[in-house]
Amino acid sequence: MLKKTAALFLALALSGACATWQAPLPTFHVDNLPPGSVTALTLEERIILEEAWSRIRRGDAKGAEKLFFRLGADNSFYEAGLGYVALLREQDQAAETLLLESLNVYPEMTVSRIGLAQLYQKTGRIDAAFNEYLEVLKIDPENAWALRESEAIRERQTEILLREGVAHFEQGSIEESKEAFNKALHYSPKSLEAHLNLGRLYMKENQPNNALVHLDAAAAAAPKNQEILREYAEALLQAGQFGRSLEVFEKLLDLDPKNKDILAQAEKLKNRLGIFELPSQYDLIPAAAAVTREDMAALIAVKLKDFLEDPGTRPPVIIDIATSWASRLILKVASLGLMEVYPNHTFEPKRILSRAETAEMVMNLVNHLKRRGGRPFIRQFPPEMIRISDVSTENIHYQSIVEVVSLQLMDLDPEKSFRPDQPVSGRDAVRILDLILALLN
Repeated sequence: MLKKTAALFLALALSGACATWQAPLPTFHVDNLPPGSVTALTLEERIILEEAWSRIRRGDAKGAEKLFFRLGADNSFYEAGLGYVALLREQDQAAETLLLESLNVYPEMTVSRIGLAQLYQKTGRIDAAFNEYLEVLKIDPENAWALRESEAIRERQTEILLREGVAHFEQGSIEESKEAFNKALHYSPKSLEAHLNLGRLYMKENQPNNALVHLDAAAAAAPKNQEILREYAEALLQAGQFGRSLEVFEKLLDLDPKNKDILAQAEKLKNRLGIFELPSQYDLIPAAAAVTREDMAALIAVKLKDFLEDPGTRPPVIIDIATSWASRLILKVASLGLMEVYPNHTFEPKRILSRAETAEMVMNLVNHLKRRGGRPFIRQFPPEMIRISDVSTENIHYQSIVEVVSLQLMDLDPEKSFRPDQPVSGRDAVRILDLILALLN
């Protein structure tokens, strides 16, 4: 029996001595080769590359290196492959150099970005790793590894930075607190906590305009949170944006109709703005298939009330608006010269507004706002480069149409036509005025 046992141990020892040595498997993720880059190679190159990549996965640095040398420096995977060979050998600096060289020539090489991201994670450069994963997802939105790793980094870093922001605030380090919350937004741009804390910090520093950037995002993320809406409304009020402040106070009243404090604040703002309850017709404008002249006058007067001064001259004589629901608003807009009163003293409030007429009206408004305060309306395209297929240079509205298109307040369709005679929908009218309003704030 002892002889048999000794023989068995000897056989096992001999078999172990003859076994092939196995390289340790890589400690990092090796992603699939990007198909788009592989298909550009010859059949022979693909065979060599796939074998080299298989050796990377098995941890065979030497075998993979020989195959990448066979592919040669002109091959699109050469630097990427040698970068992974360096990762297997834990030559971090060489790996980083090679992967960066790969991306310098082939910026969409996702395996280089994934290798680089993991190297950044290993060396504690988490911001850089996260950015590389985001770049991978721009190229390959369904990349499972990049999705998982970027989300894990996002959650972890956001939580850490939010805690840091609170800790810095409690220690009185306001600038460090803001920096931490802003970094949290880099990882989680919609973070309610980060936006809300930044809004409060800026309000504490009496910077309502900076606060509004974040309180606006917080209110959008939590549209029924009364505490957040109240802070947002107060910031708008402090920033002098009385019309928008009133809108938020009215949202609060929808949520809490019996709140006397909010009701009093809303009434105070209405009196300050000279606003009375708008007729129900105003609320129907956004859903209209085609806006009328009275609709557009009402939209201008209400939406831009914070930026339109009271008319300094006697209102024009208009003989056909006595029964219009928007008569008071028409008078204001017409008195400022934003919409035309015809020579026969009519306004034609019920007439449908065409796109060409809307362009004329928009430019009247833009020029008025420019004269009043040098408002920042910047052309996006030089007017002389704009070609419109369905509006001739002889058209009475041509110059206004070119200007609104250059300012990107109104668009051409894919065929480069403006459709000057078509009506303007309520939705489009609201969009145009909201764009103008955004440029003013």
